[in-house]
Amino acid sequence: RGIGLRHLLGARIVRDAAATCLPFSALGGIVIGMRATCQREHGGHHAVAWPEAASANVVDITTEVLGQIVFVLLGVVCLIGHQGSDRFVGPVVIGAVLLAFGIAGFIWTQQSGGTAMRRLARFLGRNIATQWQHTMLDGMGTLQERLEDMWSHPGRIAGAAALHLVAWIGSAATIWVAYRFLGAHLSLTNAIAIEGVTCGIMSASFLVPASLGVQEAAYMALGAAFGIDPSLSMGLSLLRRGRDLVIGVPALLIWQIGEMRRMRYRRTLERQQDYADPAMSKSSAS
Repeated sequence: RGIGLRHLLGARIVRDAAATCLPFSALGGIVIGMRATCQREHGGHHAVAWPEAASANVVDITTEVLGQIVFVLLGVVCLIGHQGSDRFVGPVVIGAVLLAFGIAGFIWTQQSGGTAMRRLARFLGRNIATQWQHTMLDGMGTLQERLEDMWSHPGRIAGAAALHLVAWIGSAATIWVAYRFLGAHLSLTNAIAIEGVTCGIMSASFLVPASLGVQEAAYMALGAAFGIDPSLSMGLSLLRRGRDLVIGVPALLIWQIGEMRRMRYRRTLERQQDYADPAMSKSSAS
């Protein structure tokens, strides 16, 4: 069944908030995003099954990376020819090519890697609680079916990747506006160059929690290539982190409140079930 757009949007905000506001890498944010997707939809009676939540997040991440690869290459094209840009172009292009090969393998695994995914599930199953092992192993087949169904609509996949690309270009427009407010004169193509290459550098350091230090260094170095004072680029990075906190912290608090309510509701149901079982046993005996 389809997951509501509002529900997916909320889970996506939680995923990004966890990656930017909590001391986790991007991988930790993905796991939390899947958990948020599994929660019961607003007005719904049943929670989203984990295979469906996982497939939605995996395909979303894949299309996001596809759009990001194009955006990074677009940034490199806009960067070529500027003074001091040579030290960025080569490594970023190599990184984008490697990322393209990696995402191609990831796509193949989603489309026809059922055996590999089941082996991975069995490996992970040895290191998790017993009550979760059967749930994971039984759900792998459903997960593969969901992924194959999504990838059977290439037009939708391409449309999703295009929307992500538009969003990436929109992020370049925001730093262009921010630089203007900070007093730096920068063209939109130069902003695309800075944001595109910065995204490529941050993607290469995805294991660094919230890209701490990486984002600041990238903005300062790339801004200097366009004659922007490093202090302004540092201010831009702080503005970006402030935006992430203003959006992310309330999103995480709302998600946690929802988690607490669901936990209390689940415990109440368990207590009611415990009280009901002895009563039913007595009535059966009489």
